[in-house]
Amino acid sequence: MNIAIDIGNTRVKSAVFEEDKLVELYVFDKENIISEIKKILEKNIISKGVISNVASVSDKMMEELKAIVNLQVVSASSKVPFINLYKTPKTLGVDRIALVAGAVFEYPQKNVLIIDAGTCITFDFVNKKSEYLGGAISPGIKMRFAALNHFTANLPLLEKEEVVSFIGGNTNESMNSGVVNGVIQEIEGVINQYKKKYIDLTVVLTGGDTNFLSKQLKSSIFANQNFVLQGLNRILIFNIDK
Repeated sequence: MNIAIDIGNTRVKSAVFEEDKLVELYVFDKENIISEIKKILEKNIISKGVISNVASVSDKMMEELKAIVNLQVVSASSKVPFINLYKTPKTLGVDRIALVAGAVFEYPQKNVLIIDAGTCITFDFVNKKSEYLGGAISPGIKMRFAALNHFTANLPLLEKEEVVSFIGGNTNESMNSGVVNGVIQEIEGVINQYKKKYIDLTVVLTGGDTNFLSKQLKSSIFANQNFVLQGLNRILIFNIDK
């Protein structure tokens, strides 16, 4: 079995895979990563692992992880199953690399737009020739609420809620409509932009806000919260086969 570890900006997600099948999923705080990974290894016979480190994790912690499990660290120089046409490949986040790898395996010979709605909202596009062309990066829902609170004198810090009416009847409703409805319209608008150029477009939505957003979007999408982990596992398998 393989283990995939995704160290994000706010938490760690890890999954155990039997070849390409996700067997078990774990989510925990970054500070507890060593103890939590040890618990996973005690419960499962793991032969190899793969890790993406978006957040800042110390070299010491990374060495501790490597000491307890055979890990491949995904980076801009990793061998991947797609052609990277990004103009600045060294600046491409490892989470985005994993998403594209997952898309190429899950939807071969298709034009795929992957939308990751987390701390940031990222849009990544890979065409049917397995060529990664790039995408876009936008503030996520939580970041938008935090910005409204931080950069103004009187606006409160809110948590997201489903928009009942796009016309906010008070300040809180107006802020929620502005942020949540704004994100929904942004995602729908970007999808439509791609569909005008690529009619046979496949759209995947992933990230922490997947469940919240998927039921409010009108566009046809495939919702998969664990797409980064699946992509990491695909990169691991791809390198093993090589």
